Amino acid sequence: MEHGFEDTERAAGGAVEDGAPERAAPDDGAPDGAAPEDATTDELAPEEEVAATIEDDLAALARERDEYLALAQRTQADFENYRKRVARDAANAEIRGVSRLAREMLPALDSLERALAAAGEQDDQLLDGLRLVHRELAGALERIGIESFGAAGERFDPELHEAVAQLPADGVSAGEITEVYQAGYRLEGGPILRHARVVVAG
Repeated sequence: MEHGFEDTERAAGGAVEDGAPERAAPDDGAPDGAAPEDATTDELAPEEEVAATIEDDLAALARERDEYLALAQRTQADFENYRKRVARDAANAEIRGVSRLAREMLPALDSLERALAAAGEQDDQLLDGLRLVHRELAGALERIGIESFGAAGERFDPELHEAVAQLPADGVSAGEITEVYQAGYRLEGGPILRHARVVVAG
């Protein structure tokens, strides 16, 4: 009988165990329907990716801006150098043109000066006309920046004068110009167009 009772009890216990509901999963403390922590990380990842993309775009724009700025600065510098070079070339061309014109005019001016020196102080209408032409030519040269030099009493300067003779002279120190054969001309602030030919005291 005891065995029968135990068997009955075991059978009943087995039936209870077989029919019992499945054990519930352990409670992790999260409310029903709440997403796990990994899901929150996954939701933030797209925002971080967008922020990183924006930073990359800003860095690329900054590099592009710097490249364009450097290009603009180089272009401005090149243009400034070009402008200065054109201005310098134009000034040099003007100097060459003026110098060439003056060199062509100087022989005519020399001839007038010799003619007037030979005529002396004679009063004649023809001489008056020559004197007028001489003044106009000399004035034209001065207006374009050409000046004459070389006069008696000046100190001899080999950069300006050409000594055709060296003669002793009373009352004149050595190295002083005593006579001018041909006046010299130079462009104001520029090159010598012609050296003055002079006699120097020895």
